[in-house]
Amino acid sequence: VQLQASGGGLVQAGGSLRLSCAASGRAINYYGMGWFRQAPGKERDFVGAISWTGRTTSYADSVKGRFTILRDLTKNTMYLQMNSLKPEDTAVYFCAASEARLASVSRDEYDYWGQGTKVTVSS
Repeated sequence: VQLQASGGGLVQAGGSLRLSCAASGRAINYYGMGWFRQAPGKERDFVGAISWTGRTTSYADSVKGRFTILRDLTKNTMYLQMNSLKPEDTAVYFCAASEARLASVSRDEYDYWGQGTKVTVSS
């Protein structure tokens, strides 16, 4: 599977953005899918994930209640809806696919990665 992330940009604190992760080569509901982010000088951290069935989602505590993972199987695309954005959400965001098919929180569980899309939240 090939993954293409998009939708990043500059937004003011309190605003919203929707990131997209378009997949090609295989259906996204074959995989567990996740979002990670990496701020300058920091590790790549877990943001959220969805299992292959779509029935299980998990989120980092820092984004719970503000971010939501969605899938459109007709477009073979996963989304990250980000609301109430904060300056500390500023990072490059990556989508990933896991053949383990679970909503995994560990980046070691992911087999395929898209290129990142940059999100900047101004205060």
